[in-house]
Amino acid sequence: MTPLIEDFGQRIGRAMGWPPMAGRAAGVLMLSRAPMTTAELQSALDASKGSVSEMTRLLVVSGTVRRFKEPGSRHYVYEWRDDAWIGCLQHQLEQTGELLTLAENAQAHGAELDEPQRGRLREMHDYYTFMVRHIEALLEEYKESWAAARRD
Repeated sequence: MTPLIEDFGQRIGRAMGWPPMAGRAAGVLMLSRAPMTTAELQSALDASKGSVSEMTRLLVVSGTVRRFKEPGSRHYVYEWRDDAWIGCLQHQLEQTGELLTLAENAQAHGAELDEPQRGRLREMHDYYTFMVRHIEALLEEYKESWAAARRD
């Protein structure tokens, strides 16, 4: 394993709260010249099939990797998405939107709580409303920047 792939493992793992193997898988896929099969990832990562399966699932859900079958093949392959950072921001927006929904539901069900608890729920709602609004704006700004870079 190269030092760069190990660095991916440590930093992405810490940042995302994932096992280092997920970060290493992200690094391998980001730097791969072609889509990779599970067996190729197992070999590159010196990992079990189960571990590779779980790590690629995390990466697909995060919006950075896509899983697909190449024409004429029965096996899935994985590749780093060309628009991976857009996918990552979309995933963050979806997660934050889920937490905003929780905050809305908690406020609605917490009307009978004492003020300190209602205040905490209000702050939670305000925070996630703020975050959704700003992540939406970041996503749109980044999409425009990404598209402009491809036109040049």
